[in-house]
Amino acid sequence: MNKTVIGVLASGRGSNLQAIIDAIQAGRLDVKIGVVISDNPEANVLKRMVNYDIPSLCIDRRQFSSRQDFEAAIAEELNIRHVELVVLAGFMRILSRYFIDRFEGKIMNIHPSLLPSFPGENAQQQALEYGAKVSGCTVHFVDEGMDTGPIILQEAVPVLEDDTVEALADRIVHAEHILYPRALALYCEGRLTVAGRRVYITDKE
Repeated sequence: MNKTVIGVLASGRGSNLQAIIDAIQAGRLDVKIGVVISDNPEANVLKRMVNYDIPSLCIDRRQFSSRQDFEAAIAEELNIRHVELVVLAGFMRILSRYFIDRFEGKIMNIHPSLLPSFPGENAQQQALEYGAKVSGCTVHFVDEGMDTGPIILQEAVPVLEDDTVEALADRIVHAEHILYPRALALYCEGRLTVAGRRVYITDKE
């Protein structure tokens, strides 16, 4: 059976991408990374890719006159490499309906909170300021909203009494690195079915 080809969009350090690569190399995830695309020419994720035989490139938003032209350039690169699933790994741009329509039901994201609580930026700080006792991370399919797509998997992380934003973020990231490859494996095994807001996970045959 052919491996599912994923395309990874990332803007920053690329730690979730590294976790995906590690899972592939360890035999826990049977996918092929067709391309890694960053919108940030200085992103550490591009430096990481020097160590791997994985196509990687920067598509800088500043080089395009409109968001649609920028997203069209990304979509073209994904299509050239026959990408079947778009994986957002710290991609710091909100995708428009134009892009989502082109890959409907085939865009996955991870967010550092237990959605629907604390969507958007600075989720860890939001959790601390609200006085939450539990936070965590969520893998979800992407729709037009801000972190509102159907939820695939979640992992809870306790909020400690003396937590800082940095300490909480570090513990959540550790959970993300386990959860994201697990969600990707479910997708690639054909075990995810979306019905409205619900994502159903079927047993492995």
